[in-house]
Amino acid sequence: MHMLNPYCGVDRDPRGVVRLTICNAGSLNILGSAAITGVREGLEALATERQIRVLVMAGQSEKSLIGGADIKEMAKLDQASAEKFITGLRDLCEAVRSFPSPVIARMPGWCLGGGLEVAACCDFRIAAHDARFGMPEVRVGIPSVIHAALLPRLIGSGRARWLVMTAENIDAATALAWGLVDVVAPEGGLDAAVEKTVAALLECAPEALRAQKALLRQWEELPLKQSVDFSVGVFGQSFQTGEPQRLMQGFIDRKR
Repeated sequence: MHMLNPYCGVDRDPRGVVRLTICNAGSLNILGSAAITGVREGLEALATERQIRVLVMAGQSEKSLIGGADIKEMAKLDQASAEKFITGLRDLCEAVRSFPSPVIARMPGWCLGGGLEVAACCDFRIAAHDARFGMPEVRVGIPSVIHAALLPRLIGSGRARWLVMTAENIDAATALAWGLVDVVAPEGGLDAAVEKTVAALLECAPEALRAQKALLRQWEELPLKQSVDFSVGVFGQSFQTGEPQRLMQGFIDRKR
């Protein structure tokens, strides 16, 4: 593993798949200010590499992807420092959400609070059979904010309300049924489940996938008619990459 900084390790394979590992954040991968900054800076550096086709986000510990934000640090904050802290976490989430290639969250064990917000910014969430999820902020005197705003889009307003207002945890089966995660792996099968999704993405045209991800982000924010109209130009631009001509002709030739 190559360390981009003390909190961000990277493994690469020849297919253009990169695994970003959150490091040196304790056994539950807890995000304090230094770790938030390190992981964000690592993501921003990787985002410039067009050869990356898939990014897998993982924790150094098998106990969690991210166990949450650092409550010991937050307990000492005042209004100004609290806003600075949460702005840093917001910027990390945005670095995940805006990463140009597909991002997979590899989710063993716990994923709580700010960790679940980071995961919500990923394109795919693949959980271990015994993973658990929650938004415990209101139990420690703060609301769930920033990218918790994605939860109603993912699981509906009622279920999002239940998570952020009761602070109760849910298990992997419930998370799958709610649409919070995409896949729950069998025991011992988390990496195989991640690889299955990686393989599916590698079957797709890389520039088309980048364009599709960017469109999905636009669709989250634009009204329907603007989304439809905006996508016309993106469709036309895809023919400048050469991928449609090459791949469509290959499909035609296989049918002969």
